[in-house]
Amino acid sequence: MHKTTIRLADGRQLRYYDAAAGEPRDAADRRDLPPANSASELRYEPFLDTWVIYASHRQDRSYLPSARDCPLCPSADHPTEIPATDYEVVVFDNRFPALSSAPPGPEPDATPAPSAGEAASVLAGRPAAGRCEVVCYTSDHDASFAGLPRERVELVLQALIDRTAELSALPGVDQVFCFENRGREIGVTQPHPHGQIYAYPFITPRTDKALSAARSYYRRTARNLFDDVLAAEQADGTRIVTQTEHWVAFVPHAARWPYEIHLYPRRRVPDLASLHAAELTDLAGIELDIFGRFARLFDQPAPYIAGWHQAPVRSGRELFALHLELFTSRRASDKLKYLAGSESAMDAFASDVLPEAAAARLREVGP
Repeated sequence: MHKTTIRLADGRQLRYYDAAAGEPRDAADRRDLPPANSASELRYEPFLDTWVIYASHRQDRSYLPSARDCPLCPSADHPTEIPATDYEVVVFDNRFPALSSAPPGPEPDATPAPSAGEAASVLAGRPAAGRCEVVCYTSDHDASFAGLPRERVELVLQALIDRTAELSALPGVDQVFCFENRGREIGVTQPHPHGQIYAYPFITPRTDKALSAARSYYRRTARNLFDDVLAAEQADGTRIVTQTEHWVAFVPHAARWPYEIHLYPRRRVPDLASLHAAELTDLAGIELDIFGRFARLFDQPAPYIAGWHQAPVRSGRELFALHLELFTSRRASDKLKYLAGSESAMDAFASDVLPEAAAARLREVGP
């Protein structure tokens, strides 16, 4: 992998990731942009013991632009976020981030920020200092992750590892989350194929809850919850979708979404950077497999959210297991699963599709 870093017109960083060194990536961003400036805020939610992010500047971000005006295409016919006329993989600082980068100046205090449970007041708040980045997989506006060549997926994974390592080293970052939203039904505002990376200044509620369950399970059994879930799914077998030498993809026993795949490495590791070379090579192939199944699930590619769940930077790493969660809100070719009263108000999911039926269907649409 060859990495080149440049500055955009407003001071944000952009990184080109190429499979091999080639022509210099020295095209300048010639747009007239004001200096990047965003100010997000965290407010403490005492009943759920967590933080809520406020980023009012995101109201001004572009919404479903045409292919002609796409900001994620290369700068061929018009200037975009990516100055080059072509690219392989690009990662750049989001122009409209949910979490705000620390302003220039002295290094911030490396003392960890208080957790939600340690908030001094039920009306506590603080700056939402973190990082939000955009990951462009391809310069082809009409492509998809499922249609990428295997070598490109390997390059994407190397870029995610590089960014996870760099972001994890920043003072105040507690968790790094790499994800992709695809499809207008999911809420995507940029149709060009891309993912995102959030470096949170707190441990997210989902991860905090999972770690709490894992710690409780370990106290009762002296065993790892993630290991035992994977072993139980393999022993049962009815919800296994596909597996390789190093990876297992299955529909979880209590899946919340109509069609949902969890992808686990057979060897428990805390994050992407902890994978061996053979596991990474194997991962590219099985990722294309399961994303391809979602593309063939209905009469049109399923909208989805895909997220890499990694251990927090400083805690729980001995218990947490890296895994990918891929799910769709579509329950049939012409029907969406809406999060209505029970799900949205009470976080109590009710599904119309049995996990065993979902697994059977996903096996059926395999390569």
